[in-house]
Amino acid sequence: MEPIRIRPGEPGRLIVLFHYSPERVEKIKTVPGKIWHKEQRYWSVPHFDKAVERLLQVFAGEQVLVAPALGAYAAAPAPRPESSVSLAQAQEIGSLLKVLRSKIRSRHFSPSTESTYAAWAERFLRQNAGTPLEKLGQTEAAAFLSFLATHWHVAASTQNQALNALIFFFKEVLGRELGLVEGVVRSKRPARLPVVLSRDEVKRVLGQMSGTPQLMSMLLYGSGLRLMECCELRIKDLDFGQNQIVVRSGKGGKDRYTMFPTSAQEPMRKHLEWVKRQHDEDLANGLGSVELPFALARKYPNAPKEWGWQWVFPASSHYEIPETGQRRRHHLHESVLQKAFKEARLKAAIAKPASCHTLRHSFATHLLEDGYDIRTVQELLGHVSVNTTMIYTHVLNRGGKGVVSPADKLLGT
Repeated sequence: MEPIRIRPGEPGRLIVLFHYSPERVEKIKTVPGKIWHKEQRYWSVPHFDKAVERLLQVFAGEQVLVAPALGAYAAAPAPRPESSVSLAQAQEIGSLLKVLRSKIRSRHFSPSTESTYAAWAERFLRQNAGTPLEKLGQTEAAAFLSFLATHWHVAASTQNQALNALIFFFKEVLGRELGLVEGVVRSKRPARLPVVLSRDEVKRVLGQMSGTPQLMSMLLYGSGLRLMECCELRIKDLDFGQNQIVVRSGKGGKDRYTMFPTSAQEPMRKHLEWVKRQHDEDLANGLGSVELPFALARKYPNAPKEWGWQWVFPASSHYEIPETGQRRRHHLHESVLQKAFKEARLKAAIAKPASCHTLRHSFATHLLEDGYDIRTVQELLGHVSVNTTMIYTHVLNRGGKGVVSPADKLLGT
């Protein structure tokens, strides 16, 4: 008779596959929480601790094939706490993370990517602290990723992020490909529609803001910028004559042009006058240097102090580079705008769970409402695929895909 197969199913469940026999059906019925999936023709059971062992007992005496991920998963119900990692293991993990961070910096990844990848790699290494590095592979990776879905209940994007971190760690630090990780319990990605503010709601939120946060929000809505794209704008990226903004190294490392709203240009000129005075004061005090991308600072030693390379939205204070002791002014931290936007939304009495990114969603939706073709909106947003831009058609003209409700016709509204 064909063997029984056990593999991960939807989050929190195991799939049990076997050819029909009355004896096997009677055995599976003894497992609490079992479900027969008629269309897919398989059984599923809850995936609790020791669930695999329980199934092996139920089908004792028969050939049972268990997915590779489940063997490690059943034996590792939780990541080990920091206290259970020995000093030698902690030192080894620390040295591996140093190599990882060095590899990430050599690829010019963002600081947030560096911290995220390092965090996932550390969690993975701590969970497998007792396993020699040469034996770490697909089984341990699948067990770790399955745990994220079934116990931590992380979103699909978070689980994918952890997988990408492990792939990079194995390739760049351990020097081998992780390969195809099979048998992973996948987090489900729910279909979400973007939150979009109406024109009146955008006006109300902006009306509750002032100063730099208001100007930045005007760019998020008027130019369709992402939050970090706005924070990382430099003086040279603003083109008043052509009414456009150059977005450098946006998502995916791509450059693009987008519009520079006329309504924001006069406030921007006044803002830049203040930034210029601040920069001149920094230069007079022997400061005024900013970080440049890649190795441009070595190629052009004077460029870090040039006006064109300065941040459009500089921070209010300087920071010190530990390696050199040099003091620089960073761009305004994104949390400043996020906090100001949240306070303005609450003051405007808007119940929608809107964030700074909602202004970008509103930008795209309102352009489509005004009749601009979707390809143009795609280019302004910097989307690789037009399918990503298509999601904004859900609120065109009216709710419900633009369909007029029969109740409105009946009541004459």
